[in-house]
Amino acid sequence: MTASLSRRRVLLGGAGFIGVSASSGAFAQTNWPDRPVRLVVGFTAGSATDVTGRIFAQRFSEAWGQPVVVENVAGNSGAIGVDRVAKSAPDGYTLMWAASAALTLLPNLQRLPFDPVKDLAPIHLAFAMPSLFVSNRDFPPRTIQELVAYAKANPGKVSYGTPGVGTPQHAAGEMFCSQAGIKMEHIPYRGANMADVLNGSVQLGIQNIGAVLPMVRDGQLRGLGITTLVRSVNAPDIPTLVEQGFPGFEASSWFGTMAPAGTPHSILSRVQATSRAILADPAMRQRFTGLGLDIVDGDSEQMRARIADDLAKWARVIRESGIKLQS
Repeated sequence: MTASLSRRRVLLGGAGFIGVSASSGAFAQTNWPDRPVRLVVGFTAGSATDVTGRIFAQRFSEAWGQPVVVENVAGNSGAIGVDRVAKSAPDGYTLMWAASAALTLLPNLQRLPFDPVKDLAPIHLAFAMPSLFVSNRDFPPRTIQELVAYAKANPGKVSYGTPGVGTPQHAAGEMFCSQAGIKMEHIPYRGANMADVLNGSVQLGIQNIGAVLPMVRDGQLRGLGITTLVRSVNAPDIPTLVEQGFPGFEASSWFGTMAPAGTPHSILSRVQATSRAILADPAMRQRFTGLGLDIVDGDSEQMRARIADDLAKWARVIRESGIKLQS
């Protein structure tokens, strides 16, 4: 690199991004955005992904002085929305409010028309949503270790319900069984259906914390363990699986902003800086934790590393457990 070109390279605000000035011939986008921005959400209105995405869209709009319009592109666990973004122009006017399943689980379960690593640019990893292992109040085990002992002593008599085949909760259950050396029957539902766990016909549920924590707090269910590396601020009295003999056990969904690959670094940097400013607001942090979310606030490189780690982890779990999507 010549000295003159080196002088033209500038560091733009926001961790993890190096941009190039207009004098180098690259996009400077100094006036971005000068028209509405589209924020694609891969799930229906009212879903957890949609609710959090709309909060960010509103704050983006306030910060940038342009409308940020949420576009719900639902289907295939978010993969249709991801494909829409991956094939959009990399001009900063299409962003994605990303959820982890379509980027890290589905690529290991089916052939997708996009590459989550090559076709998308990570920007900001905002939240993690852990899952809880919960049980019927009359189920004898009161801890994860007691559950393992019970399952070994009663083969074929323990079942667990999740929101469906190939969901993060299903993968978490299979990873747990593999590490514990036990077998449990998987019972897939559509969404957070806990009726069978409540009536005892299914002993366990693995669901995202927002869906089941109220039932744990009011005594309808027993919380056995949480799938984060450290305890959640939303459930500080529920121990992690790590604490209960499963080193490194982590199985959370996560959310954040991404863009089509090739989007100018100056734009990515500005989106990241705005995202981090939103999470720095104490009122916003309180609002998000109230939704059952753990705030991560990871930069682009942390998000890139999380995608790579999760892709490898779920590939191993799916290969060992034989998880297959229902036709």
